[in-house]
Amino acid sequence: MKKSRGILVLVLTVLITGFLVFTSAVGLGPTGTGAAKHIKTGLDLAGGVSITYEASKKNPTDDEMADTIYKLQKRVEQYSSEAQVYKEGTNRINVEIPGVTDANQILEELGKPGSLYFIAHKGSDGSENYTFNGTEYVLNKTIEELQEDGSIVLTGTEVKTAKAAIIENDLKNKENVVDLTLTEEGTTKFAEATKAAFEDSHDSIGIYYDGKFVSVPNVNAEIKDGNAQISGMKDSAEAENLASTIRIGGLKLELSELRSNVVAAQLGEEAIASSVKAAGIGLALVILFMIFVYRIPGLVSGIALVIYTCLDLICLNAFDLTLTLPGIAGIILSIGMAVDANVIIYARIQEEIALGRNVRTAIQNGFQKAFSAIFDGNITTLIAAFVLNWLGSGTVKGFAQTLALGIVLSMFTALVVSRFIAYAMFAVGIRDEKFYGRKKERQPVRFLQKRKIFFAVSIILVLCAPIAMGVFKASTGDALKYSLEFKGGTSTNVTFNENMDIKEIDAKVVPIVEEVTGDNNVQATKVVGTNQVIIKTITLDVKTREALNKALVDEFDVEEDLIATESISSTVSNEMRADAVKAVVIATILMLLYIWLRFKDIRFASSAVVALLHDVLVVLAFYAVARVSVGNTFIACMLTIVGYSINATIVIFDRIRENMAVSRKKADLEELVNNSITQTLTRSIYTSLTTFIMVFLLFVLGVSSVREFALPLMVGIVCGGYSSVCITGALWYVMKTKIKKKMA
Repeated sequence: MKKSRGILVLVLTVLITGFLVFTSAVGLGPTGTGAAKHIKTGLDLAGGVSITYEASKKNPTDDEMADTIYKLQKRVEQYSSEAQVYKEGTNRINVEIPGVTDANQILEELGKPGSLYFIAHKGSDGSENYTFNGTEYVLNKTIEELQEDGSIVLTGTEVKTAKAAIIENDLKNKENVVDLTLTEEGTTKFAEATKAAFEDSHDSIGIYYDGKFVSVPNVNAEIKDGNAQISGMKDSAEAENLASTIRIGGLKLELSELRSNVVAAQLGEEAIASSVKAAGIGLALVILFMIFVYRIPGLVSGIALVIYTCLDLICLNAFDLTLTLPGIAGIILSIGMAVDANVIIYARIQEEIALGRNVRTAIQNGFQKAFSAIFDGNITTLIAAFVLNWLGSGTVKGFAQTLALGIVLSMFTALVVSRFIAYAMFAVGIRDEKFYGRKKERQPVRFLQKRKIFFAVSIILVLCAPIAMGVFKASTGDALKYSLEFKGGTSTNVTFNENMDIKEIDAKVVPIVEEVTGDNNVQATKVVGTNQVIIKTITLDVKTREALNKALVDEFDVEEDLIATESISSTVSNEMRADAVKAVVIATILMLLYIWLRFKDIRFASSAVVALLHDVLVVLAFYAVARVSVGNTFIACMLTIVGYSINATIVIFDRIRENMAVSRKKADLEELVNNSITQTLTRSIYTSLTTFIMVFLLFVLGVSSVREFALPLMVGIVCGGYSSVCITGALWYVMKTKIKKKMA
């Protein structure tokens, strides 16, 4: 790169960085487009709509309620991945959708959850089940009569998905349609019905919902594969409305709206302010640390980190992702993890200078040699993110989207932005090696010789999880300290005499509730425009409920008649847990296959997975022993550790692979592994330290719910650093030397 071009790149870097900082902080235009304040936020940060439905069936079964809750959860995720659906009492369902302020609009768009039927037109005997009346079809028989004569082809429960789409028809024109995917049972029934309709010229199957026909499409062919398409929509709004109607009509129970409220944020401005403060301080400390250690490359890293952070915030806006408080913690964590790629690159540059390369060659070689470790580490984590987004739901899906965005942006800033700035710095005359540093040669640490000690320590730590869980299960009935998101609890609706904001509620009401109930994770939500406050706690027995009512009456002089309590189910349903477990298992298998493919040795892959399980189980042991609350943040914490663990392991394995290509002597294998771990030791320490700094500040400055997320994460970071240095290399060495049969 010529000097003139280097100057241009640096000037553009300053301008672009300034533009990104301004956009993410203030925004563009009168509406502040792109500003962080416009990011869609969850119920905990911005409030939203709370809707309560009641089942028309008097005593619905647990299976019917669970199935309806799960399917309704899938429906409301069109508004936000952080929407929650849970059971209240015996026959009511609560829906909470963040970032929305118009309950009537949601009710209109969501529709009335009721029964939906696909009804075949039978006209061979001259009779009709429905007639055309203007634009509306009128049913001439009852549903019961249609069930008896076999006219009902499908019910809504046999429709797996319904989505609005735009296609290009035979005339090359854009057309709005609705794509349907049926269940296995529905596929068989629909194939028979469409065959009869097509062959016998009974050419329509009406879709009947909520007392009227919403669509009566013609059958143009026999549909065998369970994928149908409804055309003839005049615009995208009509297509989306029909798709939404079909989706909501697939519920097992008919529901009617009982009440709807607009609720305020569960957490006050203090939560956001403290998290932003932690992020700012942490980012500044990390940049200063990088400059101190790596000098000019460290400054380049700092600029790249600022660009990364701004791009992340702007893209959250652009992709309309929902951000909750754990999401903020995840972004702050990702800032710390984004340092990793820069550490790998700049450590390589210092190594190259120590080998006698000139600065220009060292920069070039540093980026080239660091690429494989950065690429493989990020791709394995990206695989996990895609699987979690594909199979997960709720919090898992939201976490996966934020994670994937962070991975892509960190790779871009490290491999593209940093490279341009580093070459520009060199081009303008910053060429002396003193500005870049020289890695000091150190004697290999004999890690493998201590492997038995490391393995013993790890086994003890891992066994703490089942032992502690078993002890607490026997003594308290719960292996872990489950929060109401996992276990359900009690919802107490109180109407106070004064209109308190969330800050006053947190300061005056929550401490009293915590003292009476013994629950340190109370969730208080204010109903906008009223004096009502909804207080969610762990399950309270009759005695505790009475004590809480008395405390509220004594302290705030509320009328006891205006206090109502209901049992609520967990917001993380069994199906959602099963989805999360299935997603993690599949993601782990795919990561194993990727590592096997890239490293051409299954022992690398199996060692990485064992290390991953080790880190997860150690953190699980911490949850069990320290009795940290297991809620929505638990899922995000464990998934973060999975990505962090794999990324740390890949770096060491990449160095082992590189060194093996140079030294093929089997006798030197033990020394080679020790060398590889020692050569990457600086990276392991620095990355763990910078990430720990970010999370530690979050723990110190954050509110209680953020601290509960940060504390186990700090344990996971320390454990991940330990396992990558002390366990993974030794484990691979044992597999390599003890398993004689080649597995490649």
